[in-house]
Amino acid sequence: MREHDRRSIRLPTYDYNSPGYYYLTICTADRLCVFGQIEDKKMVLNEIGKIADRRWRQIPFRFPNVKLDVYVIMPNHIHGIVQIMDNDAVGAIHESPLHGLERR
Repeated sequence: MREHDRRSIRLPTYDYNSPGYYYLTICTADRLCVFGQIEDKKMVLNEIGKIADRRWRQIPFRFPNVKLDVYVIMPNHIHGIVQIMDNDAVGAIHESPLHGLERR
């Protein structure tokens, strides 16, 4: 398995628990294309992609202090911008999750 080979772009002194806008990228396990495919330069979601889309749009219902901005679902990842209104209920941490943990 290839290790994570990109350097972190996190600012070492920034408090990522702070309110603000955050750009997120969420990748699928092993970068498998499970959300759909590109056809005629357009993303066509399959059933799993439609589930991912619904779950993304439900984020503000689960976390009322989070607002969604623009997002796009690609075959093996999601890009999105979220706005965190306050930090009381987010549960954000200052570290990235550990890589190589056993998947459940």
